[in-house]
Amino acid sequence: MAQYDIKEGEDFYYNEQGYKVFTEKFHLKRGHCCKSGCRHCPYGYDKKTDTFIKNDKKNK
Repeated sequence: MAQYDIKEGEDFYYNEQGYKVFTEKFHLKRGHCCKSGCRHCPYGYDKKTDTFIKNDKKNK
């Protein structure tokens, strides 16, 4: 697995339960979708249907 230089508050934050949550910026830096259903997935992946949903935000 590749190593990334990540910064708290920019690439991730901790949620109320103490889990690390990666930001959209980090996902774009990584360069691909992991298909884990991430909260801030910029690729439009829907874990429930195992499909990619068109994301209008990226197309603007």
